[in-house]
Amino acid sequence: MVNRSMADGAYPTLQRMLFSVAYRMLGSVAEAEDIVQEAFVRFYALDADRVRDIESVPAYLTAVVTRLSIDYLRSARARREQYVGTWLPEPLVTEHSVVDGARYVEQLDSLSIAFLVVLERLSPLERAVFLLHDIFDYSYPEISRMIGKSATYCRQLAVRARRHVQASGRRRTKISQNEQERLARRFFAAVGDGDVAALVDLLVMDAAAYGDGGGQAPAARIPICGRDRVAAFLASLGRTARRLGVRYRVTEINRQPGALFFNRSGQLLSVAILDIGENGVGAVYSIVNPDKLQHLGPVGDVRELLRKGVPS
Repeated sequence: MVNRSMADGAYPTLQRMLFSVAYRMLGSVAEAEDIVQEAFVRFYALDADRVRDIESVPAYLTAVVTRLSIDYLRSARARREQYVGTWLPEPLVTEHSVVDGARYVEQLDSLSIAFLVVLERLSPLERAVFLLHDIFDYSYPEISRMIGKSATYCRQLAVRARRHVQASGRRRTKISQNEQERLARRFFAAVGDGDVAALVDLLVMDAAAYGDGGGQAPAARIPICGRDRVAAFLASLGRTARRLGVRYRVTEINRQPGALFFNRSGQLLSVAILDIGENGVGAVYSIVNPDKLQHLGPVGDVRELLRKGVPS
């Protein structure tokens, strides 16, 4: 049996672990943080007898986070279906942060933008069971107790979810982190120079560019597909950005190479993440929606910058 002091001592580790679950469930940093906080509030509101009956604090808190996340996804589904343009998750800068407990280091690919986008196609229950079983290594009986469904049904949900993920996910041969960083720096330099030829050389044939402006900032509303089209599009953006005094910083985002773009006042304008494989850059994800950038610092107004047409 446990007591609250055990949770107090393990709070940082528990918080990271719970955030790992909530963020993968929701694709939202702010909502994940709120749900984790709510889970702790509910735990500390329990009376002493109820706390002593809990066999595992991590499992209890994970169950609370999972249920809250399922409820949130159900309420958010209609909003996301009406979302303007492509929906992408909120970016998570992971360069200097400890996102996961050591137990989940081998599952860092599950933080990728592409993986989180695929999870959006699952129902809330499918998403929960798949993540808890395949990513966080909970057994079906444990998951059954967490979400209030039979272990057999949980197994069926996981099978359906796995089929969706396997059918939708595009697999690329992995390359070393150093090589990814080297290619990313070349790539963003080519974008900044507006160098179409260099971009064509770095992109794979079936490359695609995805933009998320949410109707609040300029972004392509449908994916741009094909190496030549993506290269021309990005080079044009790069030339415009240079003219407007936009600068960038290469960093790690969602455990992938990426970059943060700022105006001259230091306000964040957009975030770009690269999906890099053995043959080059396969996908570029650009998040411009200011609502999805606020957790990273002061956000600039892209539309105002473009309207003025001068460096800010």
